[in-house]
Amino acid sequence: MSAASEIVAVANTAELRDALLDAAARAVPLRITAGEHWLDAGRPVCADHRLSVAALDGITEYTPGDLTLTARAGTSLAEIARVTATERQWLALDPFGPSTGSIGATIATGSAGPLAHAFGTPRDNVLGLEAVTGTGAVVRAGGRVVKNVAGFDLTRLFTGSWGTLGVITEVTVRLRALPEVDESYVMPVDDGVELVSALATRLSAAAVAPLALELVNGALASRLALGRAPCLLVRLGGNAESVRAQRAALEEVAPIAPSPAAVWSALRECEPARAAVIRLSMRPSRIAEAWSFARVATAAIEGALVHASIGRGVVRCIVPCDDAAELDPFLASVRTFAGTRIVERLPANRWPAPATSTAPRERLSRGIQDRFDPMHLLNPGIMGEHP
Repeated sequence: MSAASEIVAVANTAELRDALLDAAARAVPLRITAGEHWLDAGRPVCADHRLSVAALDGITEYTPGDLTLTARAGTSLAEIARVTATERQWLALDPFGPSTGSIGATIATGSAGPLAHAFGTPRDNVLGLEAVTGTGAVVRAGGRVVKNVAGFDLTRLFTGSWGTLGVITEVTVRLRALPEVDESYVMPVDDGVELVSALATRLSAAAVAPLALELVNGALASRLALGRAPCLLVRLGGNAESVRAQRAALEEVAPIAPSPAAVWSALRECEPARAAVIRLSMRPSRIAEAWSFARVATAAIEGALVHASIGRGVVRCIVPCDDAAELDPFLASVRTFAGTRIVERLPANRWPAPATSTAPRERLSRGIQDRFDPMHLLNPGIMGEHP
């Protein structure tokens, strides 16, 4: 890697290790990329050089009988879906963004979508991984089988670490059988805090086990061609008899209407080209409180999109930001939120404005990072900290 280079592409683990050792020898910070879908997120990575693992792609092992698949980090989610569909299987991870996103980035960022309601987050679906640390060490964590309990759980540690501990090169994931029937419905709702709370309570008591359950505000409903009023999107899956029974139970909660399956792809890709995205979360039992806060915080912002995974207690606020200064009242409001707030996207000059003070957690994270990347060369600053 020459001093003047801006992008270094690697095609295998050995090349990656050499690139990291070279960067360490010359103290060159690196921004890790694959599909580069996060480059517009404004995250303040303090590195002029990019290390691309996009060419580290391809499925290396697929065992349908074990419901497991191993793929290199640059493999797209669309390719995994295509291959597993031939065996009536799927990877139940649907992070927000296009399906051209890579499995490595999905795991590194810990990104989850509506299916997390039923199948959990990446930490629940990754069985093992390989990564190369900032010291050039090749680390293998977990395994390629569902039952694997040996050693420390480095798999969960690397998942969601944003490449700050090491560059993920390969991932083994748990697959699921595709449901025999997969149907989606839309339920009109009144999004007042008391009514959302009552709806969540009734749904939790109903004989329904949805694959996904998303509450969307009027602006987002309009963008998804579902009308102009707030509504609840419900995805049911299973055998025909099970789905029929769940549909009947759902109709006892409130009237529903069929929704095209494509609505979930549209929801995942609903973010405008320039938008600030902040995720708010509380315990699921307090979802109405989090929803009400988000609704008030975005009330004065034209075109603000808000949706909530009510079974997980997570609300995402998607705010247009053609003028970064117009975000300031919203960011000031977000700072007062009583739950957890996570910034996904912001204009670069607004990071890390809404960050929560987490000094003890930051000390712990720094200690771990010092062990795996002592020179802090991998994605420095991407967590919103000051490197």
